[in-house]
Amino acid sequence: MRRVHDLVSALRPLDNLEGEHRADTQSWIANTDDIFRRAKPATPPRHLVSYTVVVDPTDLSVFLVDHINAGLWLPTGGHVEPGEHPTETARRETREELGIDADFDIAGSEPLFLTVTTTVGVDNGHVDVSLWYVVAAHRDTEFTLDPDEFRDGRWWTVDEILDTDPRRFDPHFPRFIHKLRSLVSAESA
Repeated sequence: MRRVHDLVSALRPLDNLEGEHRADTQSWIANTDDIFRRAKPATPPRHLVSYTVVVDPTDLSVFLVDHINAGLWLPTGGHVEPGEHPTETARRETREELGIDADFDIAGSEPLFLTVTTTVGVDNGHVDVSLWYVVAAHRDTEFTLDPDEFRDGRWWTVDEILDTDPRRFDPHFPRFIHKLRSLVSAESA
């Protein structure tokens, strides 16, 4: 758990909310002996997730999936398994859910963003502590989606995301887009 605490501590918050989420997560990790989901949907009721946001580096469009249980357009990803490092979860979930290897060229192999979210959907709600990884892929990449988990998948431009009802996405997704744009702008300056 020390490695996960260090990973969270290394994140630079985008805003006050991410700073609050980081402090909350650091406290949670320091005061629990279990950060991994043991049983679906919510045992324990707060657990660690690795999101893998697939981004086309040419225009920052993102590939999202229409998640059946959540009823939202979300990045791929999943729960961190007991003893697994979150970066390995990001690699595993990218392979399992999209059929590609994770390419961390845009933001590196560390998470770019951290959120704490009470989930809703078909199952009982619970709290996901999500580490957001950026995976590079081009729009012509062919993905293999699991029809038991996703209704569909598609590329979204940044403008489409910002112009769409935010309730169709993870509630923190517009903030993630802002942080991604800030990272890319800083690197190209």
